[in-house]
Amino acid sequence: MAGVFAAVDLGASSGRVMLAEVGPDRVDLTEVHRFANRPVRVAGTLYWDILGLYQGVLDGLRAATGVAGRLDGIGIDSWAVDYGLLDADGRLLGNPVHYRDTRTEDAVERALALVPAEQFYATTGIAFQQFNTVFQLVAEGHRRATRALLVPDLIAFWLTGVAGTEITNASTTGLLDARTGRWADDIAETLGVDPMLFAPVRLPGELIGLVRADVGVARGVPVYAVGSHDTASAVVGVPAEGERFAYISSGTWSLVGVELDEPVLTEASRQANFTNERGVDATIRFLRNVMGLWLLQECQRELGVDDLPALLGEAAEVPARRSVIDATDPRFLAPGGMPGRIAAACREVGQPEPRTAAEFARCVLDSLAIAYRDAIADAQALSGRDVDVVHVVGGGSRNALLCQLTADACGLPVVAGPTEATAIGNVLVQARAAGVISGSLAELRSLLKATQPLRTYEPGR
Repeated sequence: MAGVFAAVDLGASSGRVMLAEVGPDRVDLTEVHRFANRPVRVAGTLYWDILGLYQGVLDGLRAATGVAGRLDGIGIDSWAVDYGLLDADGRLLGNPVHYRDTRTEDAVERALALVPAEQFYATTGIAFQQFNTVFQLVAEGHRRATRALLVPDLIAFWLTGVAGTEITNASTTGLLDARTGRWADDIAETLGVDPMLFAPVRLPGELIGLVRADVGVARGVPVYAVGSHDTASAVVGVPAEGERFAYISSGTWSLVGVELDEPVLTEASRQANFTNERGVDATIRFLRNVMGLWLLQECQRELGVDDLPALLGEAAEVPARRSVIDATDPRFLAPGGMPGRIAAACREVGQPEPRTAAEFARCVLDSLAIAYRDAIADAQALSGRDVDVVHVVGGGSRNALLCQLTADACGLPVVAGPTEATAIGNVLVQARAAGVISGSLAELRSLLKATQPLRTYEPGR
């Protein structure tokens, strides 16, 4: 008998609620509500509109209940690192600040002046990105707060009244011990972060609680912890066979790596800017952050180009690798002025500057494919895990040009899909927790391989 589950999936530009029927031989998804996620700049600081997002979640759960008649579970995932600060009574002290805000520009240097980089990485296994939670707390402070909840945990708290920190997202903070899965209190104390600020760690599949009566929708429905970092859920949704695969969770960001049993905490891994994030079922997502389709989205926005299929068709006619940038360069993190920054990066290394929208698009896609190739090669060398196939999941799996360029750059077949890997991974963990399905990650992935549309791109050059 199939179960009916709601996946709350909050992305950088929009949120949505997906309704899923899951059974031993089926995973059927329907989007029942989508809502905008528009950051707001106030007095120079870029914030998330978290209350607007919460209202969107409630509207989506109401729509899901109306369509299905019942819900057997709710799971929440979102982007990583950002958080809300609460007072002793559980009241939000202010809107969460956006990870692209500039307040953290010197926070990494300030933190590493107190904790040597080698010690920091050997404990947490997290690459130094200025937007990591730990560096946000160093920049912002938290003197009035008694609790910090990451975005999906904050939404779950408002629904159930139960505070906790799901481990896949906790691992992105730079404050979790990569070996033990417990908070790294010594790192926090040295940096002036209260070790009691974060709630106890919980695992995907745990029951968080039931939706409270005063929420006004989905009363009494179980809320399950899932891979609350959207990439963790997306990796569950990779339809891989065996372990010799690399994944690219391709959306606004691209997360490129391999799945391991143990973290890689070597100095070589630190120097290569690799991160060890927790996955579902005690796995390690050993990966590198690449800027992703954010680069293309910002170029489209600034150049006023809405027709993506037409743009990609024109980009396919631009000579290959005419202009290439470093798609991991933090200069591309902040919004605004993307075409100019890309042109400047090309000029600095003596490459032709893109001038048309098609040239900018081809530059971005060639650069992403090369960054993917390099990340996969480095992941293999650093981890000892060989790769025979690359799985691209998420929105970028629909971009045929990018998938083909990736296959060509890597010299490996690329399997594209499912597009909705994050929502699928979310509901699979819920369904297993509810007893509707059972099995290991490998068995869950076999279900996806049998039920989801996939496309394979063979390397051509």
